[in-house]
Amino acid sequence: MAHEVRTFETTFAGRKLVVETGKTSELTNGSCWVRYGETVVMANVTASAKPRDGIDFFPLSVDYEEKLYSVGKIPGSFLKREGRPTEKAILTSRMIDRPIRPLFPKDMRNDVSVVVTVLASDVDNSPEIAGFIAASIAINISDIPFAGPIAAISVGLVDGEIVLNPITAQREVSDLNLTVAGSADKIVMIEAGANEVPNDVMLNAIAAGHEEIKKMVAFISDIQKEIGKPKFEFNSMEVPTDMFDAIYDFAADRVKVALDTNDKNVRDERLQPIVDDIHAKFDEVYPEQEAVIDECIYKLQKKIVRRWLLDEQKRVDGRGMDEIRPLAAEVDLLPRVHGSGMFTRGQTQVLTVATLGPVSDAQFLDGIDEDVEKRYMHQYNFPSYSVGETRPSRGPGRREIGHGALAEKALVPVLPSVDEFPYAMRLVSEVLSSNGSTSQASICGSTLALMAAGVPIKAPVAGISCGLITEGDRWMTMVDIQGLEDFFGDMDFKVGGTHKGITAIQVDIKIDGLTMDIIAEAFEKTEKARKYILDDIMLKAIPAPRDHVSKYAPKMKSTTIATDKIREVIGTGGKVIQKICAECDVKIDITEDGKVFVLGIDQENVDRAMYIVETIAKDPEVGAIYKGRVTRLMNFGAFVEIAPGKEGLVHISKLENHRVEKVEDVVQPGDEVYVKVTEIDDQGRINLSRKDAMNDIAKKNAQA
Repeated sequence: MAHEVRTFETTFAGRKLVVETGKTSELTNGSCWVRYGETVVMANVTASAKPRDGIDFFPLSVDYEEKLYSVGKIPGSFLKREGRPTEKAILTSRMIDRPIRPLFPKDMRNDVSVVVTVLASDVDNSPEIAGFIAASIAINISDIPFAGPIAAISVGLVDGEIVLNPITAQREVSDLNLTVAGSADKIVMIEAGANEVPNDVMLNAIAAGHEEIKKMVAFISDIQKEIGKPKFEFNSMEVPTDMFDAIYDFAADRVKVALDTNDKNVRDERLQPIVDDIHAKFDEVYPEQEAVIDECIYKLQKKIVRRWLLDEQKRVDGRGMDEIRPLAAEVDLLPRVHGSGMFTRGQTQVLTVATLGPVSDAQFLDGIDEDVEKRYMHQYNFPSYSVGETRPSRGPGRREIGHGALAEKALVPVLPSVDEFPYAMRLVSEVLSSNGSTSQASICGSTLALMAAGVPIKAPVAGISCGLITEGDRWMTMVDIQGLEDFFGDMDFKVGGTHKGITAIQVDIKIDGLTMDIIAEAFEKTEKARKYILDDIMLKAIPAPRDHVSKYAPKMKSTTIATDKIREVIGTGGKVIQKICAECDVKIDITEDGKVFVLGIDQENVDRAMYIVETIAKDPEVGAIYKGRVTRLMNFGAFVEIAPGKEGLVHISKLENHRVEKVEDVVQPGDEVYVKVTEIDDQGRINLSRKDAMNDIAKKNAQA
């Protein structure tokens, strides 16, 4: 029997948003379509009838699926169908996952799947935001237990004014790309890229977004009241109180001693025999409950750490609440690479390597948005040895892609334009050791590597994280959280930025949300820590970007020519450009709008090739001096090619300052000579003078 088809309408950031339910996907637990402008997104939510056996976590999967038919594209792959998700899709899946995960019951073990599919997408109405709202609606009207609703919004900053859900033209000039998710009372997720935005401006943008979110949350609540299903009962996997109390009494004192160290390896060594003793004592008391006993051990450690932090203001490694772990920064660790930097924070250590290449090496993107390429690529690798484990490498997962994107977002605002620095840049962060905040160490390491590589960044960027412990109305924050504090805490508030302001934010929380007071304190603490890291650590390792690229890096020059001259530079069948590349040992890329990039290992060859390109692209001018090649000799003079396809005559009387009897006494075919344009006649014929060029050059040298 078909469900009742229902339609709901509201206004969201000044534009109509329509929700449709009951028409499709009858077998799901919850489903809806959201129409926002000409963007159409479908969300489907399902849950297993029984809990999955043998797991000690809530099994949630979130997939955001971009369909290229949504923007009228045919996939470019050999199979002509969508393959693995794009990085943008993976990041959107994570953006939806992070805020909804804490709102499901922690003691539920039923599998839950959230699938958001983009069916149609226009350029002005974000399918990511529409997809988030669709997911929230589908979960809330389903029978799956969930402490929602929540909603999300995009916030921009155009000419100093806050803009909600900016359209494409506004996004292109916005100093802020902020996504905020929230409930009626609290903020549940923040993700941002920004052009050095100050704390107070960022807070105002978050608050403005939250005001609009509250209206959407009320709208979703009304839908849930009308058509929402009763929530199903589930088998709670909550740890029995008597079991936890018994294990706590047996092992708490020993666990406190084991945890009280700043060395992760020592802590793990101390804990292992205690864990073995707990199982030896309680496995027989609670048969076939090994997984539950492990959960008790986790909760035991969590309780001890949280009590230390909240009640005693004590951190595991003995630091003060606003004290940063020991830091170190180095550059030039590797020969031959174009730039390298290593940043160490306690037992967290990240090596970042920079590689420069031609602009044509930019990454091409095959997604549903307007972005078709990016010239700055940041990739993050997290091998198992970094946490002392033995696990085979299986390529980057969602976490690695997310951390790489965060570091990339933090550095993009300070990068030089392609006209200032005509290179593609690939940064790879290798996590060598991990005890919390590796993504922020990647930001620091990337800044070091870029500066060492001679990339003229506008300002250095550092990253730092802030943690949180809450209990009822009580809360406290601590800066630079290590792994244990992240694992047992309630928040990982990551902020990257310069002295001037914020360039990136990513906030992960494990509770129902954050107040504006918590966010403001996190901003204040991370700003202070960020400036200390920049001034006292990073800038002492390398005070400014190098004024030159590595001798192993390709040398690059760029210019812009008239589009009607592109054909002349390329030549028939590419003969001209191929000849330049062969003679000068360079690579030349020309874009449709007339930008020319010349790349080579030898700077002199690059300069020579650029000179030839510019000579071809510019019509000869009377009085200009060119370096040309003698092509043929005649009794009355020599013909000199000043650029491919552009040849002029040097009359015998213009070869030297004295009388010349024979042309071959002065020049031979193949000789390179400097010549000056003395005349261009009505037929376009070019007359040249070698002696005038030599005289002008000699006069200039004498003046110098």
